[in-house]
Amino acid sequence: MKKKWQILTNGIIKENPTLVLLLGMCPTLAITTGVISALGMGLATTFVLVGSNTVISLLRKFVQKTVRIPAYIVVIAGFVTMVEMLMKSYLPSLYGALGIYLPLIVVNCIILGRAELFASQNTVGDSALDGLGMGAGFTLALCLIAAVREFFGTGCIAEIAITEEWMPGMTFFILPAGGFFTLGMIIAIVRYITEKRNRDPQKNCREREEEFCESCPNRAICQNEKEG
Repeated sequence: MKKKWQILTNGIIKENPTLVLLLGMCPTLAITTGVISALGMGLATTFVLVGSNTVISLLRKFVQKTVRIPAYIVVIAGFVTMVEMLMKSYLPSLYGALGIYLPLIVVNCIILGRAELFASQNTVGDSALDGLGMGAGFTLALCLIAAVREFFGTGCIAEIAITEEWMPGMTFFILPAGGFFTLGMIIAIVRYITEKRNRDPQKNCREREEEFCESCPNRAICQNEKEG
């Protein structure tokens, strides 16, 4: 159970695709001018991640190494097409807002990277959890960046007026330069918090002790002695 939890949370915290691995920068900077469009892109990418990871894991023993990348792209393109058709039918306004960046999910390096590094080497359940965790991390990062840009740029969050009446928005934040600035500041804050956490010697010792105990053959004996 602990391994499953680590797989799920890995993409949210430790290896966040946007704030740590710096992947998928094109949609990150392009569609984070509003929370709604950022949420739509994040959920669409999560759906494609979970679906493609699951299918690729199922087919991992049948796809030859020489054609694995084209095969992965075909699987990913199938799920992206499904998302496009559903969004065009039921959420036309969001479909129009995402524009060309929706079909470009096919070449998003986050999805292809997880297919190559994880789904092709792990079980179906673990691959689905990895896709869900990576998608959740990507979605959270997009929404955080979009909330900052939309708030300071227009005085709204998710198109709900917050400070629009008494504080004019700063156009800088909804421009490309504002996207780079916001992304850089958030990455810097995340890096600072991560490094500060890693400098805690007591926490590091506890984590190493837990990892050692997990693989120790005498773990059951120690637990019995503690309980006794």
